[in-house]
Amino acid sequence: MTDDERRLWSVLRRKNLAGFRFRRQHPIGPYIADFFCPAAKLILELDGEQHAEESHVRRDEQRTRWLEARGYRVLRIWNLDLKRNLQDVHEAIYLALTNPPSGPTGHLPPQGGKANK
Repeated sequence: MTDDERRLWSVLRRKNLAGFRFRRQHPIGPYIADFFCPAAKLILELDGEQHAEESHVRRDEQRTRWLEARGYRVLRIWNLDLKRNLQDVHEAIYLALTNPPSGPTGHLPPQGGKANK
């Protein structure tokens, strides 16, 4: 795991988030989810700057469409947001777990940084 993945995992492991259990590096079809909550069918993907590049954006969109077509929700989190404001990330994940989907999934609203432009 990367340092950022370890940081997020410290929030998710041992049912620390609203009692929901997460798995890390969980295979789903042809993909491996960074973090997966089976009870909520929620996938968390932690993305670095390279995911802002056009080729990555297209692949990520294709991956998200495939997963959503099978009933999963995908929440993408920028590494930079995790570093700058873990509390906001924590709150966004909590809301995704405890509230029904209300629109398209995607990245958390930008908190700033190059990858969020």
